[in-house]
Amino acid sequence: MSRIGRMPVAVPAGVTVTIAEGNKVTVKGPKGTLERDLPVEMTIEQKDGQIIVSRPNDLKKMKSLHGLTRTLVNNMIHGVTEGYEKVLEVNGVGYRAAKQGKKLTLNLGYSHPVEMEDPEGIETVLEGQNKITVKGINKEKVGQYAAEIRDKRRPEPYKGKGIKYADEVIRRKVGKTGKK
Repeated sequence: MSRIGRMPVAVPAGVTVTIAEGNKVTVKGPKGTLERDLPVEMTIEQKDGQIIVSRPNDLKKMKSLHGLTRTLVNNMIHGVTEGYEKVLEVNGVGYRAAKQGKKLTLNLGYSHPVEMEDPEGIETVLEGQNKITVKGINKEKVGQYAAEIRDKRRPEPYKGKGIKYADEVIRRKVGKTGKK
């Protein structure tokens, strides 16, 4: 049995979950509404304030879908109650971030500033000039947008310059040494 899949998902107060035909799950909460089509093979049912996901048989594909489906439902509920956020740090001399409306402008040592538009349902908040917080209710979209920002200038191992996640550790390398 899938350890994660068989755990029930608690539905907190103020959150409504509707399971439509074809496993279309809609979660409404204080922060917004999320909708997702989940694998049709799984049985998703709501019993006394909990959501239980069960699988039809023990095939390898069903086992892997079991845990995934439960986690997706859990992430949706977590998203509409607390939301998700990722913190990025901009390191480097002259590297900075600025925000104007929904536009994020990054100066990353290129000949031009890099401009990025916040996707729908996601907002970026700046703390100072070198800390970017990506917030939203959809875990997948928050992670994807944070990864796109990071890709504009990945951290390099010699000086550590670039955009990194706040909890990321950059393995540093020793530079060149001169001849004796």
